[in-house]
Amino acid sequence: MLGRERIEYKTPEQVLLMRRAGLVVADALEAVRRAVRPGVTTAALDEVAAEVIRSAGAVPSFLGYHGYPKTLCTSVGAEVVHGIPGDRVLVAGDVLSVDCGAVVEGWHGDAAFSVLVGDPEHHDPADTALVETTRRAMWAGVAALARGLSQGQRLGVVGDAVEGLVEDAAAAGGAPLAVVDGYVGHGIGTAMHQAPEVLNHRSRSRGPKLRPGLCVAVEPMLARGTADTDVLEDGWTVVTTDGGRAAHWEHTIALGERGAWVLTAEDGGAAELGALGVQVAPLA
Repeated sequence: MLGRERIEYKTPEQVLLMRRAGLVVADALEAVRRAVRPGVTTAALDEVAAEVIRSAGAVPSFLGYHGYPKTLCTSVGAEVVHGIPGDRVLVAGDVLSVDCGAVVEGWHGDAAFSVLVGDPEHHDPADTALVETTRRAMWAGVAALARGLSQGQRLGVVGDAVEGLVEDAAAAGGAPLAVVDGYVGHGIGTAMHQAPEVLNHRSRSRGPKLRPGLCVAVEPMLARGTADTDVLEDGWTVVTTDGGRAAHWEHTIALGERGAWVLTAEDGGAAELGALGVQVAPLA
């Protein structure tokens, strides 16, 4: 269990190295986003990300991780996470989640986004709501981290914020969405997955106290239907048991003496967090 392992707190200098990895991930995901369209294979998207990472002198985090064969995870439709890029051809209306990690001088960055493929006229409004609610849930969790640091709170504020946002979206008239069971965010640094676990739901276990030097990946996964999942025969691809479509968003965040910084966002999260009333801290 990640929660029983010792947390690796980072120095400001180490956070700056993680920022370099985070920017490589941001560039790779932006290149992939521009390449998404009907008729493209998920393998082609994988090569786009691989080229960006190689050109930056970085190394993919995922490639070879416990035998994983690709640079990206590309999950389509009912696939929640860990979908393996291949010959699948994207079609208009697909929900696509793309997860990417990179290593620079031994330090990791990790982020993900979800998008609907093709022109909006082909999009199911329920899928649009799924993707947008998952995105907002991620930023709610990030904002809770930033606020919680200054208030002396614990890591459990992330799960409170994510689940609360999902509930509020349903109360405002949206279709109920499920927080996918059994998959969580994580600490990150000299390894891609470290302690502590970052829950996407409320829990009596509040986790460690928020303090400078903590670096975590916040990554809610929501589904249109059940929270239950299975793993396909490839040993990697996680799917909803009822076939409901899913979405996944993720960013890597560092907590410092003066606040929080989103290492995998070009602007450090300033625009999104500012809209939520949170100011990002200077990184150095």
